[in-house]
Amino acid sequence: MIGQRFGRIVNVSSLSALLAPPGQTNYAASKAGVIGFTQSLAKEVARMNITVNAVCPGYVETDAIANLPVDHRKSLLDRIPMRRLGRPEDVAAAIDFLANDDAGYITGAILKVDGGIL
Repeated sequence: MIGQRFGRIVNVSSLSALLAPPGQTNYAASKAGVIGFTQSLAKEVARMNITVNAVCPGYVETDAIANLPVDHRKSLLDRIPMRRLGRPEDVAAAIDFLANDDAGYITGAILKVDGGIL
């Protein structure tokens, strides 16, 4: 990208980086590191027309949460203002936007895809 003087980098972090939930210290810290990396690198390569952004998904309907107990799932949904889990397509759409020319002046941004939790 540096040689071409053009590029789009979109990192995937997590809402846990911003919420810092108890019991997930290592996960929250690693995802917060992705945010710091994103914002620092964005400043370093902006002059080369390279954008660096991150997406922070909230709760997304994936295999990882497919088997949650009903009461736990309900408590998650109660915390989400949109009252639904995200879909993988919601996250993909955010990444696609940040990777396209329409987002050519956006760099160092952290885009939450969380249904309004934060």
